[in-house]
Amino acid sequence: MQSAFTGQDEPIYCSQQIKIPPQLPDMLKKFTKAAIRTQPTDLLQWSHAYFDSLSKGEQPPVKERLELPPPAENILSIGLLKVINKQLRPMETIKKSLLLEKWKNLNLSREKLAELCNLGNFQNEFKWLEFMALACSDLSPNLTETMKTICSILTKDEEGGPDRITFPLFLELYKYLASFDDSIDNQYVETVIEQLQPEVEKSDGLIGPRHFTNPISPKLSPEF
Repeated sequence: MQSAFTGQDEPIYCSQQIKIPPQLPDMLKKFTKAAIRTQPTDLLQWSHAYFDSLSKGEQPPVKERLELPPPAENILSIGLLKVINKQLRPMETIKKSLLLEKWKNLNLSREKLAELCNLGNFQNEFKWLEFMALACSDLSPNLTETMKTICSILTKDEEGGPDRITFPLFLELYKYLASFDDSIDNQYVETVIEQLQPEVEKSDGLIGPRHFTNPISPKLSPEF
């Protein structure tokens, strides 16, 4: 419809009439930085999840830093697993429906999620850390590398630090993963724990990769 004031199809507004919400520039700046760091393979799905999380006061699906090389579409990576851990770690147990939602927001493979759930016999509700540990094992060639990945995800140390976690947490996840390996019996696990204990005590009850990757450290599994 032609405007009676301008003789054009739409009215023309001057800059004084256009009000930009004061929060918008900073919000868009943070969103852009988050998208660049996270490199979502489905930008629209991720954007919806990002702003939905912010509106609910929840942790958005954002990587702490750019992951190189960026993971291929639908493929789980350590960086993406860190994102999901930040969202779900405060909860000891989670519902599968919630994990599926976070998984979908990052455009990850539904088949891989089903595979991991079948492997761990995860039903409607289960421990997040057990799922996370199995996901780490899927990203790692052996148990030692798996535990290194777990330490890097769960550590409270700063980036580039020793990636330490508490010894009880390490033992819980080490024993859980060892139960899936037929080459590791209970006696082997107890021997490893006994050998790790003295060095961990010197580190205020914290353990990091240096405690179990050193050539003289006990091997977490007989094959490595």
